[in-house]
Amino acid sequence: MKKLYVFGSVLCSAAMAFLATGCAKQSSSGEATDAKPRVALVMKSLANEFFGTMAAGAKTHQAENAAKYDLISNGIKNETDLAEQVGLVEQMIAMRVNAIVVAPADSKALVPVLKRALNAGIVVINIDNRLDAEAMAGAGVSIPFVGPDNRAGAKAVGAVVAAKLSRGDEVAIIEGIPTADNGRQRRLGFEDAVGEAGLKLVSVQSGQWEMEKANTIANALLTAHPNLKAILCCNDNMALGAVAAIRAAGREGKVLVAGFDNIKAVQPLIQSGAIVATANQYGDRLAVFGIEAALAALETKSAQDRATPVEVVTR
Repeated sequence: MKKLYVFGSVLCSAAMAFLATGCAKQSSSGEATDAKPRVALVMKSLANEFFGTMAAGAKTHQAENAAKYDLISNGIKNETDLAEQVGLVEQMIAMRVNAIVVAPADSKALVPVLKRALNAGIVVINIDNRLDAEAMAGAGVSIPFVGPDNRAGAKAVGAVVAAKLSRGDEVAIIEGIPTADNGRQRRLGFEDAVGEAGLKLVSVQSGQWEMEKANTIANALLTAHPNLKAILCCNDNMALGAVAAIRAAGREGKVLVAGFDNIKAVQPLIQSGAIVATANQYGDRLAVFGIEAALAALETKSAQDRATPVEVVTR
């Protein structure tokens, strides 16, 4: 079931030119008056704590800036619900919002509908998961990305794990959705750390960002590779699944786990050592960075890529 939340009053529905400032409504005298722009936040799975945190951060920001803009916040049920996310963007186009801030579930599949949004005069800002450059070039669009360097963040997390291992030790990677750029970049970052440390990468499998799928994969890895020393997970949900598998196999302390996102659920596991390291990309601020970029674009008629913070978190 998709979720749709509207924060602030909806004040206008007239279409706007691309990167135009705000929108307008008619007064009783027929004169145009300024109204607040409406910004739509389209996220991935709200079942993932990371995106719940993102939504909460955006809601707080809008409440603090209620005079500046209205916010429509929505997300999909599962990370793989691409059709539903496309549908959400189409709804925002039909509602004639002024800007869309989107964390795409797929780096290519969302490009066509976002092109339609641009053609409708809507500002589009890409956050969290970078859209595919070739897909955008093929569609003849350019959409600014506001988000972290996922590869560098994952490499730094992987280096923490590698420092606890010896050359030749066996490790595995549980990646996210392969067609998502952030998942691909995190996998590459982990591979960078593994290669530099001289570790042996025995498996790379997709957990689709989900805890249950990662748990199943981790169980199989522990059986197939009795000498496995670490599982590097491209998000914290999957790290939770790996930790559960390791505990069920009675191999706590023998197989290290890393994650990415620093959601609240992993923080006790960081303190206990069950998860060696994760990356904090400030989920509560990530949508805010995108919203601020969208509001600036509405005023200045231009927008650029912006790198946002990502830091390693350990005990």
